[in-house]
Amino acid sequence: MDTESTHSGYSYHSSRSGRSNRHGDRNRERHKASSSKDSSRSERSVVINPPDTPSQDSPSKRGEMRDDNWGETTTAVTGTSELSISQEEVVGLGKGIQDRTQGFRRYLPLAVGSCVGLLVLATPLVFLLLPAVMWPDRLEACGAACEGLFLSISFKLLILLVVVWALFLRPARAGLPRVCVYRAFLTTLTLLLTMSYWLFYGVRILDAQDEDYHGIVQFAVSLVDSQLFVHYLAVVLLELRQLQPCYSVCVIRSTDGETRHYNIGQLSIQRAALSILEYYYRDFPLHNPALLSASKHRAAKHLAGLKVYNPGNGNQSRAMVTAAAKRKDSAHNELYYEEADYERRVRKRRARLVVAVEEAFTHVRRMKKEDERAAPSDIMDVREAALAIFPSMARALQKYLRTTRRQHCHSMESIQKHLAFCLINNMSPKAFLEAYLAPGPTIQYGPERWMADQWTLVSEASVTSGIKEGTEFLLKCLDFSLAVTIKSIPYIRLTEEYIDPKSHKFILLLQSETSV
Repeated sequence: MDTESTHSGYSYHSSRSGRSNRHGDRNRERHKASSSKDSSRSERSVVINPPDTPSQDSPSKRGEMRDDNWGETTTAVTGTSELSISQEEVVGLGKGIQDRTQGFRRYLPLAVGSCVGLLVLATPLVFLLLPAVMWPDRLEACGAACEGLFLSISFKLLILLVVVWALFLRPARAGLPRVCVYRAFLTTLTLLLTMSYWLFYGVRILDAQDEDYHGIVQFAVSLVDSQLFVHYLAVVLLELRQLQPCYSVCVIRSTDGETRHYNIGQLSIQRAALSILEYYYRDFPLHNPALLSASKHRAAKHLAGLKVYNPGNGNQSRAMVTAAAKRKDSAHNELYYEEADYERRVRKRRARLVVAVEEAFTHVRRMKKEDERAAPSDIMDVREAALAIFPSMARALQKYLRTTRRQHCHSMESIQKHLAFCLINNMSPKAFLEAYLAPGPTIQYGPERWMADQWTLVSEASVTSGIKEGTEFLLKCLDFSLAVTIKSIPYIRLTEEYIDPKSHKFILLLQSETSV
């Protein structure tokens, strides 16, 4: 059978070859161009001619231009313009535009505040200088009272300069999605006040060329007083209004359920979100996704144990379902023993780490006593001592951090730097280990460990509206989110109960029969 199959296949190939020989030169060249690697029926060979090469080339010339690795070396020349850019360049261009937009939005309030501050400070000075420049011959002499007003306006402008710098020229702590309503209101009010004084000054003083210079100085002083009162209002609205606590805020992290409670004052939703994020970086422990992998692995293992059986298979199906139910009931036992084993391993690694660090610090103290008796040229620097004793504790520290799944939070450079800091300040081994035995707040780690440099505020209400009872919003970042719920602090009523001091007095009667 094998011989017959081979022979029949050979005959079939020969017959097809004979039929193909009867075709023209065009078909022969096409069969010659197809290689043995691409002879399957599912693949097709496409030849792309460059624009400057004529399509009526001779077969010999096309054979010379052919390459064995045609799939890797063939280039299709199209009509692409020189102005075309790749997708990566488009993404980079969009990112650059976004960065410039964010920088513009970040420094725009500072630029506006600087311009308004310069206008506020320069306007009273211009009011005093213009009459002296435009009609100096007709101005009345400035007496002692007028010169006293000069002194008053000088100090008031100095105070105004400090106020403008403190309130409006501070660098922004964060980029908010909307403009602060009170800040925009105060800026608009300042501009309206300044423009009103300018209009009055232009109509009543410049056009009429008033000769009473004492009255002009009083007019400039009144402008400075009005601007000072506006800035007093700014202090009340921007600083003092939010100091009194009015609401209790509950913040819950979505991944591990870490919860904190804070008291805040009258704020808008976006300002409250900013305050909560500042509290988050100070109080919440660093978010560690590695700690969540154990529960996910346990859930995946539980789902893998669930099977679907055919109910028509009788006793075997019932027995298998019963076994699966028993495995489901024993899940809490697996969790108990898994947590117990994890705690045992953590205690073991912690004990080894504590012993290794104490031995290293003891060695440093012994070396320090020896250095006191040694020559000054032989004394080792503290940083060199830190590098010398670090290998003795590095293995135990690395194993402990891996067991607690916090090895990504501490680099070798940061550990060596912290060790040198503890040695310089003569700290104990316990002080050195405190940074690694318990997770610290988020702000204590490097910015690359935060994994959340941009937050998204999700709120049904407008972010510029004030918070109130029952307000809820969400702060989202790349890996988790913070759910915020706001409740108002209840009204507390205290009453006084008077206790008569005489009610505490009592008389002790002693019997004469007692032995006392």
